[in-house]
Parts: sequence; C-alpha cells; structure tokens
Amino acid sequence: MSDDGEAAGERGERIAKWLARAGVASRRDAERLIAEGKVRRNGAAVTTPATFVEAGDRISVEGKPVAAAARTRLFRHHKPEGLVTTHRDPQGRPTVFGRLPPEMGRVVSVGRLDLNSEGLLLLTNDGTLARRLELPANGWTRRYRVRVFGTVDERALAGLARGVTVDGVEYGPIEAGLDSRKGANAWLTVVLREGKNREVRRVMAHLGLQVTRLIRTAYGPFVLGGLPKGAVEEVAPHVLRERLGIGEKPVRPKDAARAAAAAPKPEAAKPEPARPRAVPKARNAAPRRPKHAASRRRPAPRA
Repeated sequence: MSDDGEAAGERGERIAKWLARAGVASRRDAERLIAEGKVRRNGAAVTTPATFVEAGDRISVEGKPVAAAARTRLFRHHKPEGLVTTHRDPQGRPTVFGRLPPEMGRVVSVGRLDLNSEGLLLLTNDGTLARRLELPANGWTRRYRVRVFGTVDERALAGLARGVTVDGVEYGPIEAGLDSRKGANAWLTVVLREGKNREVRRVMAHLGLQVTRLIRTAYGPFVLGGLPKGAVEEVAPHVLRERLGIGEKPVRPKDAARAAAAAPKPEAAKPEPARPRAVPKARNAAPRRPKHAASRRRPAPRA
C-alpha cells in the first residue's frame, strides 16, 4: 500500500463514500448534499467531500443522525407499474421506496425503472455498490420482455446489434428478437448493456413500435423468477460472495477440522519405563526338575 493509502486509512474514510456505504445516497448525491450544506460532522457543517470520518464521529444529514454502515445487503424487488423509482416525487406520485417494508431501513436502487415499467429492481443499503453495478463497464446485461403494438420488422430488430442513434443519442448494441405475434401485438425479448434513460421505449419508437408493456426479467446474474409482484427478497450472503466478492467466506467445519489436523502438535512427554514387578515365590511348591534332566527309567537287571 502506498503512503497516501496508509495515511487515508489512518484518517478514516472520505465522508461521501462513508455516506454512500451507509445507504444515505450514491456518492455523487452525497457530494451534492455536502455542497448544499446538509451534512454535519460533530455538529459542524461539512464543506468538502474530502472530509474524513473517523471512529466516534457523529454524522447527520438534514438534521437526522446517520449510523455507520451495516453489512452490505442486496435485495430483489418485483416493482409494479405505477410507481416511480425515487425517494421523493415533486408531483406527489407513489414511489417504490414508500411501499417497502420499514424494517429494510434506507436503501437505494441499482438503476431505475420508469413509472410504467415493471419487473426486477435491485435495491441495496450500500450506495457505492449501487454505483458499481450500474456502470456499463461491468458488462452486465439487462433482459426485458417487451410487448409492442405495430408491425415488427425482424431485419430491423437484428440491425440493432450494430447499435443505433436516435435523436442524437447513441445506443450500443442491442439484442432483440421476436418471441410471438398475435395480430398487431407482439412480444419481444430485448437484451442490452447500457440501460440509458428510457432506452427500450425510444429505440422501439424509432422502429415504429409502441411499447405497451415492459418487464425487466434479469439484471446481470440476478433474475426475477417467480418473485410475486410487489415482493422483496434478500440475496443470500453466499451469493454476494460468489457473484460480487462481497463479505468474508465463513470457515466450514470440514475446513476447520483439516486445518486443525495439519497444525503441528506439541510433543507429548515420554512416560518413564515401568519397573519390572517381582514375582513372589509360591509356598510349599515342589522344586522344578531341570529340562535337561528328563527322567528315564533304568532297565531291570537280568536274572
């Protein structure tokens, strides 16, 4: 580790990152809160996101105390249509976060689904993790089932694999295929990596298709599956370790037994040799005849 890294470790953690890990907001939104003077450290306003948080510091946002980050948690949520993915909506529309169980605590979303979209929405209490999972550089795909109204040109769908520019916005390669068709309605499977704002709807409109239903079925390795609409389910810690490298690997009993067996054992003290026990002589016992003196009868003398 560099000297700068060691110094940063001694000083604690930058407050914008600390707030993101605490689930207050993404790091970028945390920096905005700091710029607006809404963050305080030990009662004093924080003026720069380069401020470090040390053990024992008291942090508050908009007058509300913020606890240190707990273990990183990730949830799968089946978002219904008709909810906006935001903590506060200026128009007063119902929000995803207003419908979540209160015992979940404060969480942020990984990306968004618009008002009329439904399906898989990932939620986490770690803003840094949310930002990491949103980056197109991680290569994770977003998979959708899309119902469209209009005439589907399969050649035009295949052409989306080369990318497309719509109203000056460049979209990367999109995999799109026709699943079924009934009259003027059709179901498509659409897979993309960038997930720009309203990307599926705008690209379909560019092809002359109106999206009438949009369901996200997978985000990277996480799938919607049979999760009921409106339900929330936490991703198991071992899945976070396997998929994201988050959390410590627990020691299995077998591994602990093997480690104990492989560890050098202290030499045990050698026992002193036992002294031979004296065999008491039996009383009134007849003397034994030597082996070499086997008795033989002498022949009787001849007459």
